[in-house]
Amino acid sequence: MKTITAALVAALLPLAAAAQQPKLDAMIDQELPGLVATYKALHAAPELSHQEEKTSAMLARELRGLGYEVTEHVGKYPNPEWKGYGVVAVMKNGAGPTVLVRADMDALPVEEQTGVAYASKVHAKNDAGLDVGVMHACGHDIHVSSLLGTAKMLVQLKDQWRGTLVLIGQPAEERIDGARAMLADGLYTRFPKPDFALALHDASDIESGKIGFTSGYALASATSVDVTIRGRGAHGSKPEASKDPIVLAAEYILAIQTIVSREKSPFDPAVVTVGSIHGGTKHNIIPDDVHLQLSIRTYKEDVRRQILASLERIARGVALAGGVPEDRAPIVKASDTEYTPAMYNDPALTARTVAALKKALGAENVLEVPPVMGSEDFGQLGLEDRKIPTFMFIVGAIDTARLAAMKQAGTPVPTLHSNLFWPTPEPTIRTAVKSMTTAVLELMKK
Repeated sequence: MKTITAALVAALLPLAAAAQQPKLDAMIDQELPGLVATYKALHAAPELSHQEEKTSAMLARELRGLGYEVTEHVGKYPNPEWKGYGVVAVMKNGAGPTVLVRADMDALPVEEQTGVAYASKVHAKNDAGLDVGVMHACGHDIHVSSLLGTAKMLVQLKDQWRGTLVLIGQPAEERIDGARAMLADGLYTRFPKPDFALALHDASDIESGKIGFTSGYALASATSVDVTIRGRGAHGSKPEASKDPIVLAAEYILAIQTIVSREKSPFDPAVVTVGSIHGGTKHNIIPDDVHLQLSIRTYKEDVRRQILASLERIARGVALAGGVPEDRAPIVKASDTEYTPAMYNDPALTARTVAALKKALGAENVLEVPPVMGSEDFGQLGLEDRKIPTFMFIVGAIDTARLAAMKQAGTPVPTLHSNLFWPTPEPTIRTAVKSMTTAVLELMKK
């Protein structure tokens, strides 16, 4: 009798899964107009990192109204000046795994040029006190809207899952210090520690209706490095009296290009970027120093450390060759806060989730994509040594017709962080909500 019962259950399971999908589609269709309206409101009112006051308050209010136990202002540490705009929402639904779903909330200092009706016209003061345009040029407004949609779906589908659901509204991803701040503020001691952590990110190089995934290393680590090349200033007419830091900085920039090409294995991807150089005040004055801002990206920690050591060694070598005295040696400092490790998608978790996504979306709409050298701080939620399995998948954000029109016109597709980037709201949010809801149901199914 037990054998017959087990066989009957096994036969009915695919039918139950098939019946669930149209139900989820209909539920998303019903909520989609409201989610799109939320997205457009968020897009028109972006907030910079560490300034996500209104976004976090809205997210907390909506989640609380759905029945989640919500805590605001998580992430005040390690910097006591931060107001801590992290949001943590918890819903317990019996015994089972704990699954965390994270969405980031912050926008970028970019002046929007998309021309859409709901384009941002917001300006704000950045950390340096400068007035800057603000834009959701990375799609975090899509992420927040999709998190709300997923939250609504899972409330309505509580009879289909068991365990503890933890939803995270994370600040300051663009500064790659928001996840660290929430962890330092007791994310895994004040709230349930997850067995699995999930996230999604929109993308302009995948058409809407499709998702992309990468097993293993998916995104690189990122480390901000500040370099001060010090010399000795003089009048522009007396270069022999100086140790010209501008010339030394130029030599340094060229010299560090060989780190990637000659000091590491070609099988270990890495990027060294000089993003900013500032020195001098006037045409005829040789300054005392030049300041550079660098970003380095790798997958492996030992490669990251090797590059950091090379940056310092080459700086000292250039200074020595230029006759700079020891007391004016260069200063090379890697940031303690603007650092995030490589994003690693747990292979077992990835395989399990992707199998469910292929059933929900169709195998032709679930694409394996190569890793990239972009960075994200979501991986920090997996803790050191990957104690918690993490998986981030990519959601296509540009509809087929738009992509075809741009291709025909020979117009490049705007990338993330571009002032021309805007996702097609309806299909992007629909696919994001369906995918994330499916992923959670797979991990928390009865």
